[in-house]
Amino acid sequence: MELMTAWTTRGDGIAKLSPVRVPRPTPAPEELLVRINALSLNYRDLMVINGRDGWKPPAPVVPLSDAAGTVVEAGDGVTRFSPGSRVAPIFLPKWHTGQLTRDTYVDPTGGPRNRGMLAEYVTVHQEEAAEIPPEISDVHAATLPVAATTAWHAVARRSRIQPGDTVLIHGTGSVALFALQFALALGGVPIITSSSEEKLAKARALGARHTINYAGSPDLAAEGLEFTSGEGVDHVLETIGGENLNHSLRAVRIGGTISFIGLLAGTAARVNTYDFVTKNVTIHGIETGSREMFEEMTRFIAEHRIVPVVDSTYSTAQVQDALRHLEGGGPFGKVVLLPEWTASA
Repeated sequence: MELMTAWTTRGDGIAKLSPVRVPRPTPAPEELLVRINALSLNYRDLMVINGRDGWKPPAPVVPLSDAAGTVVEAGDGVTRFSPGSRVAPIFLPKWHTGQLTRDTYVDPTGGPRNRGMLAEYVTVHQEEAAEIPPEISDVHAATLPVAATTAWHAVARRSRIQPGDTVLIHGTGSVALFALQFALALGGVPIITSSSEEKLAKARALGARHTINYAGSPDLAAEGLEFTSGEGVDHVLETIGGENLNHSLRAVRIGGTISFIGLLAGTAARVNTYDFVTKNVTIHGIETGSREMFEEMTRFIAEHRIVPVVDSTYSTAQVQDALRHLEGGGPFGKVVLLPEWTASA
């Protein structure tokens, strides 16, 4: 029996995330055996590993949702891929195309109940896997399943940004940075907010046309209105949530759109419904995206030669250090893990 290394968590903290030696899985019919080549971290991974609220796993589970790998074996009946294919498992395994439904909004990868990607090999159903274009490296592909797909859903599918459209993007987290890059490639005019001058400078270097430091300028809406000569921005990516939505409602133009993504400021807030009505605004809730969106996005990334922003790279043996770095709130871009399975075991 061939063994491999996997990391498991009981939701009892970063320090207790641990490597174990387990049998290498065998692909069932229509499944792929994938060797993991690179992974990246999301804040939701911290929710699972730290056992926050309803995210605590009921039993030991392999965490992390974002990865890229190579198919090494295909089960009976596989038609979409063959050994040697480079793939990324999607976040919502059953959401392949169309609108999100009750039937497809289940079993997110790396959640408290569905296994994640922090293992030497994983099995995935062929319909759960998306092809990685040759122009995108494993490191960059591993940053795409959650943050990039969410940004693409908001920018390209919901807001449908057109050349010249102004886009207010809250924060400099990974979703925000992908939204900045996508908006620029679509011809939009991105405006970025942060409390860090260092991060704002990096955002300008990426192409942000205007930046707002909300620590020194608490009236974000006023600055957005001033930049647009009082008209308001065409689109907002609301990555903060809570009562920050009121800033977005004041900043957006009449008939504009708000893509609502973030829950950092809480899951409830007092919202100025007068602004909501009088602005005739459309607010969309954004939940990652389908496999179809992922594949559409990767073709766009390849065509426009977009390079995802990587903050830092760790080995899988250093996954605890990488998670603590993410938990500290300092990263600008994605935190990536590269396999070092023998050392971590």
